[in-house]
Amino acid sequence: MQISPYEYRADFRIKCPASALRHAGTHYTAIASNIMPITRILDASANRATEGLRVIEDYVRFVLDDSHLTQLLKQLRHDLAKTCAALPHTDRGASRDTQHDVGTEISIDTESQRADAWDVCLASFERTKQSLRSLEEFSKVASPELASRFEAQRYRLYTLEKAIGITHESCSRLCETSLCVLINAQTSPEKFKQLIEQLLDAGVGMIQLRENNLKDNELLNRARTLVAQTTKRRDSSRPPLTIINNRPDIAAAAHADGVHLGQDDLTVKAARALLGPRKLIGISTHSIEQAHRAVLDGANYLGAGPTFPSSTKSFDTFPGLDYLRQVATEISLPTFAIGGIQAENLPQVLETGFTRVAVSGAVANTSDPGETASELLKILRGAAAR
Repeated sequence: MQISPYEYRADFRIKCPASALRHAGTHYTAIASNIMPITRILDASANRATEGLRVIEDYVRFVLDDSHLTQLLKQLRHDLAKTCAALPHTDRGASRDTQHDVGTEISIDTESQRADAWDVCLASFERTKQSLRSLEEFSKVASPELASRFEAQRYRLYTLEKAIGITHESCSRLCETSLCVLINAQTSPEKFKQLIEQLLDAGVGMIQLRENNLKDNELLNRARTLVAQTTKRRDSSRPPLTIINNRPDIAAAAHADGVHLGQDDLTVKAARALLGPRKLIGISTHSIEQAHRAVLDGANYLGAGPTFPSSTKSFDTFPGLDYLRQVATEISLPTFAIGGIQAENLPQVLETGFTRVAVSGAVANTSDPGETASELLKILRGAAAR
């Protein structure tokens, strides 16, 4: 149902009796003169908000190619349109006066400058947020219920802004990281160092320390060794990344690049509080619902699987290749296929649309981990080139 501002004369703070609307003349003119500017504001803000959302949606759809986030943006845009429809269309049109709007001739240089598509998206986020706030505040004059709907939509936009921003940033940070190798502590610090060197020599872009059988101080020492070894290679444009499994506290103490969490570990929010905004947080997911939630929670990358039976970890069910196809179709956040992947079955993974994998025993438990990693990277890079 549309809301006519003339039905909400008391909320417009017009100091005249309710019977005034039954009389022509100065009373009606006074009410209309107070309503018209607010209707103009609501009309202009509604136009800016819906236009801004369309620009953001176009970026996510055509640049990020993200079906999940595009769907959420489209739903928000349609919900906003429904809320704006409560503002009488006839009144909005009648109050509009673009020809004499003083704001149409006011501009600053930065309004016509955009560095790239992401800059366009950021500018549209700011325009949309500000417009939603204006809609919320000025609609309070006519309808507090309408204002609460605009407020809820503004908060939904904040969540999408975070998810889209992290997706954009993570795609950039991990654009050349196609192989993650999970390693344990090995039987000695020396063998641990040797394994790391072999993986780095092979060009592995991400190494994850997964070890559940060491005391905390020993685990921290291994984590610091991993960081120290990779730091030596940081003269490259894409330095290798160091990830600690399950333990954001160890990751923070060792100054690792991030942490990888399972579904039963700390939440992204809790890990972010410990690690800060710039560290990477990965999440293992086993269903598309978990993947959707992780994107909105603010994960930097996902693990998707298990794909095949694994020699290092047991699972009751296997989402398999079908799940990989779902993720590849719907989500553009960097995602590593996990679980039982090796050179022999890697082509099946690549056929799903995946270009990143995480492996453990298939590399670390071989007689020559460096050579095995090199073989996997060769296959991955060949697929990416195609």
